[in-house]
Amino acid sequence: MQKRFWVLFVLALFSIITYLDRTSISITGSQITQDLHLSEKEFGWIMGSFAFAYGIFEIPVGLWGDFKGPKSVLFRIVLSWSVFTILTGFSYSFTMLFIIRFLFGLGEAGAYPNATIVVARWFPKQEAGRAQSFIWIASRIGAALAPFLSIYIMSIWGWRYVFYIFGVVGIIWAIFWVLWFQNEPKDMPGIKESELAHIELGREVKIPQNNLQVFLKIIKTPNVWALMSMYHCLLYGAYFYLSWMPKYLKNGKGVDDAHIAFLASLPFILGTIGCFSGGFLSDFIARKKGLKWGRRSVGMFGLVMSGCCMLSSTFIADPMVSIVILAFGLAFKDFTLPVSWATSADIGGQNSGAVAGAMGMAGQLGSTIMSIAFGYILTATGSWDIPVRIIGVVVICGGLLWLRIDPTKKIAF
Repeated sequence: MQKRFWVLFVLALFSIITYLDRTSISITGSQITQDLHLSEKEFGWIMGSFAFAYGIFEIPVGLWGDFKGPKSVLFRIVLSWSVFTILTGFSYSFTMLFIIRFLFGLGEAGAYPNATIVVARWFPKQEAGRAQSFIWIASRIGAALAPFLSIYIMSIWGWRYVFYIFGVVGIIWAIFWVLWFQNEPKDMPGIKESELAHIELGREVKIPQNNLQVFLKIIKTPNVWALMSMYHCLLYGAYFYLSWMPKYLKNGKGVDDAHIAFLASLPFILGTIGCFSGGFLSDFIARKKGLKWGRRSVGMFGLVMSGCCMLSSTFIADPMVSIVILAFGLAFKDFTLPVSWATSADIGGQNSGAVAGAMGMAGQLGSTIMSIAFGYILTATGSWDIPVRIIGVVVICGGLLWLRIDPTKKIAF
């Protein structure tokens, strides 16, 4: 197998571990709130603390990766978030858990922007969408595995050991990465000249630039703001599935503990199909109709359909049919996910990490608002469906924002 595909495989493992760690707290959430005597509002703040810290550090760590290279930056990211995953298991109060999850988010910030840098350096542009698809498919595999693994570990040792075990797995990956990976394909032992030529022919060469200049250029670019706004709306929906959905299934739909693992993983199982087909279809349409509509049409279709699924699921009386429709909401949203990250690389070019970081920051601020607001809306209305309906409308608005995004308009310096 060619070296760039080995790099993609290792990035896929990274993505699986990322979502094992992210999703585990939602699966263990009911047990945590019971043991630590947390309210639904406090649980929302716990989930929001991660998203907020993750969001505000996305741009700085994306810029850092552009400047320093993704090898050492990803090592630091995975090592630090793995340590805080382990420390989550040592939490005994709301305050302690809030601080640890905030630091967890800080440590994980920049993970996918730096993975995007790896793709930009190791893959020609015509393969970028497909490479992103595999990375996000892996994230869905991790999220789909998390309910089964978490519940199994909890049943034997308790919820704390879920975080101990997942954290150790991340540390093992980080050590392997820093010993094996090279920032530049030409520095990778054993790479063939033919593959190196193929990579370098279709990628952009990084030119060192002032980080402040890059940041100012990004925040003055309307195209980037449109991308950020779209992703802000997208993560309202995405983070619901990662944070509140297990509680929604149990308390809002009456799913018992025997079935919660499968039904909580169903959206992510379907999401693997969305991630796979979205990236490949976008690259296919881009070859036929041009990059602009190759990215835009797939992104818009996915988010509009996702929001419609979330909305309609709350009006269906049959719980099982409602849950299946809701699960398709994530599948359609994931249709857009690899396209979004490929578009950040299209627009950012040699500064793809910074643009991806800006997009990720905007998205995580959406996650923060959703996580906290869900608990307050639930408490105020007593309805589990009303917050989901609001999220569905926001996601549809995000789909329409694709009409303002043009991946052919690269940031120029």
